[in-house]
Amino acid sequence: MNFLDAKSAPSREDRLHASIAFGGTCSQVRSCQNAMACGCTNLSSRKFTQAQGCQFTLSLGILNSIRNSVVIMHGPLGCGICVTGNIGLNKQFKQLRDPGAEGLQWITTNLDEAEVITGGEKKLREAIRYADREFRPESIIVANSCVPALIGDDVDAIISDMQKETAALIMPIHCEGFKTKLMATAYDAVYHGILKKYIRYPDRKVPLWETDADKLREQYKKSRNVNVLNVGSMSRADELEFQRLLEAIGLTVTFIPCYAEPEDFQYALETSLNISCCGTHDDYFIGHLKEKYNIPFMVDTIPIGRKNTDKWLRRIAGHFGLEKEMEAFIKSENEILDKALDPFRKNLKGKKVYLAGGEVRIVATAEIMQDLGMELVGFKAHHYDQFVEPIFEQLENIDDVVFSVSTNQPFEMANIVKKVKPDVLVVHTGGNNIQARHGLPMMPLFGPGLGYCGYTGVYEVARRVNKIMRNAEFNKQISRNVPMPFKKDWFDKDPFTYIKSVTLNDTTIVSSTTN
Repeated sequence: MNFLDAKSAPSREDRLHASIAFGGTCSQVRSCQNAMACGCTNLSSRKFTQAQGCQFTLSLGILNSIRNSVVIMHGPLGCGICVTGNIGLNKQFKQLRDPGAEGLQWITTNLDEAEVITGGEKKLREAIRYADREFRPESIIVANSCVPALIGDDVDAIISDMQKETAALIMPIHCEGFKTKLMATAYDAVYHGILKKYIRYPDRKVPLWETDADKLREQYKKSRNVNVLNVGSMSRADELEFQRLLEAIGLTVTFIPCYAEPEDFQYALETSLNISCCGTHDDYFIGHLKEKYNIPFMVDTIPIGRKNTDKWLRRIAGHFGLEKEMEAFIKSENEILDKALDPFRKNLKGKKVYLAGGEVRIVATAEIMQDLGMELVGFKAHHYDQFVEPIFEQLENIDDVVFSVSTNQPFEMANIVKKVKPDVLVVHTGGNNIQARHGLPMMPLFGPGLGYCGYTGVYEVARRVNKIMRNAEFNKQISRNVPMPFKKDWFDKDPFTYIKSVTLNDTTIVSSTTN
């Protein structure tokens, strides 16, 4: 798996054969995924695209969370201006981990038409000097956008040269948007930089004299340390829930990469297990740590929903030989949760729900909805890859449920929602501006200030969806006064009209129509 000799991480289209274009049912997409050797979903594309994600902006979501760092966005100002909407939240969430943390610190090289011709290397040098002098950070992160990559700025050579005159460690992140249609490649791009620059054993003082008892204590302490790899869509409440669950069986938890500081990544090597909360985010990182440092990992589920949390905890306990203790704990948590969910089940039973967002999160959230007695009528995933398959195993009776794969493409989702007629939409934050015009109650798929994971997360999701469904008047008013931006005859067509069928070895393996 070692890609670290390369300047940047490979695209997920090449590495994982992931897809951003599919229309069919859960049964069909799973069958196609099982035929990954032929890459049937990977080959799908569109005859028309309305909108798409960019790995540069997604990379910034992680990079801006790293404490004691300055992010330099190397490119035109517009490429990074989206971060201004998160300045307040970023500072608040950093200070929840460290009360003395600074807020968001970022600058841009602001390349213009002249630099497109003459190059932006001079501006990048000036920006690095300014960041080091003005902020005195532990690390300077240079995020490379499309323009400097296209005009040939040698970012790595500049950073190598500038490292000699700066106190801060400089880390390049090659996350140019044009290099991939799959914006989740951003996670690999960020981890690629972290693995090359941040990951190393800490410089600890070697004691002059140490007893055998001291050595055993230190070894035991490390044997009970685990890294939980958080993601930007998880809240501090989620982290505290994970900490509660794992400390219950005597483990010590470190959270990386979001809201960590550069030094934390050194101590991340002093662990006995890397625990992923989402394979879509973490497989590149933990795979390399296993290969280079022989640190075992767990990556096959996400702790959202009762069954997924049970499975996640059992896998962790099994690694440490603590199955008996964990079973007693899981039983107690489930008994408490069952009683708490009863009032919501009475109100929500039989209601239809449609989920849209990250593949792993929507399928895991669907398990909560089934736990509440709700009926699943559709999924829309940003992309599709192998890491969602173990999550499907927790769901029942979904073979004929509509499953579409698209990064954004709101025209497609609007058509599907009209056809499946859900009672509530659970939609990725930021993807609800057009879908709100259906007049349906809507719940954000996640909120960085809300609990979502573990057993408390199940209760919080149930509480919120119940509350939202009791009063959808706001969205009803939107539907009455703001029409859909699509022609009426679009809603009479197959929603997957613009997904190309793929023929391989004279066999059509992806269809643009559903059963």
